[in-house]
Amino acid sequence: MTKVVICGALGRMGTTIAGLLQDADGLEFVGGVDIKGGESFGKPVVTAAEIDAFLERVQPDVMIDFTIASAAVENIRAATRHGVALVVGTTGFSPAQMEEVTAAIEGSVPAVISSNFSVGMNIFWKLVREAARRLGDYDIEVIEAHHRYKKDAPSGTAKTILNIIEEEAGVREKLYGREGITERADEIGVHVVRGGDIVGDHTVLFAANHETIELSHRAYDRAVFAHGVIRAAQYVGGKAPGIYSMDDVLSL
Repeated sequence: MTKVVICGALGRMGTTIAGLLQDADGLEFVGGVDIKGGESFGKPVVTAAEIDAFLERVQPDVMIDFTIASAAVENIRAATRHGVALVVGTTGFSPAQMEEVTAAIEGSVPAVISSNFSVGMNIFWKLVREAARRLGDYDIEVIEAHHRYKKDAPSGTAKTILNIIEEEAGVREKLYGREGITERADEIGVHVVRGGDIVGDHTVLFAANHETIELSHRAYDRAVFAHGVIRAAQYVGGKAPGIYSMDDVLSL
């Protein structure tokens, strides 16, 4: 049985993942880490200051992290110190933080890192890549919407979409929203919506004279991400050290 701990265990995603772990084949939820201590599904949740002692005590096989970038860097370092495999869904890393994460993981532990664990989103990225490859001369806009409590903007998923588009259609200026006199050039427009309990909506618009193509993905429940996380946790145990993607998990 693969023992799993969750960083951010008392948050929205952490709670959803812990719930699914109760019935996941081959996985056992043994506790978590959060800003404050507590309990989740009858298992202990300790504070971040206690993470090393906690990992030493419960000796998990996999750590799942859905926190914030600054916390995730420290959690990832702790996991590598204790030889614990990782599944990281935290977004908002700066380039410097991502370098720290990569340096800590390479040669130490296996880690699945993704800005979105939804199976549908990972297929969506494939469709965006194909469209950008063939429609690079179209005007391109990216629109994303999330709940009012999401801290980073644009979302990590939207940033992945932008990276994919630029890999296929070339690097372009990104214009974040529009105001005043803004004649359209070759930029990619990026638009962010925050409100209510929106789980996650992403749309890529390709527009030319006389036609428009829209590709959209909408998540109605956090469970779509959590199911992907479960698959990643089942995959990563026993893999060679290094960084893996959901393409690897899903054999895409």
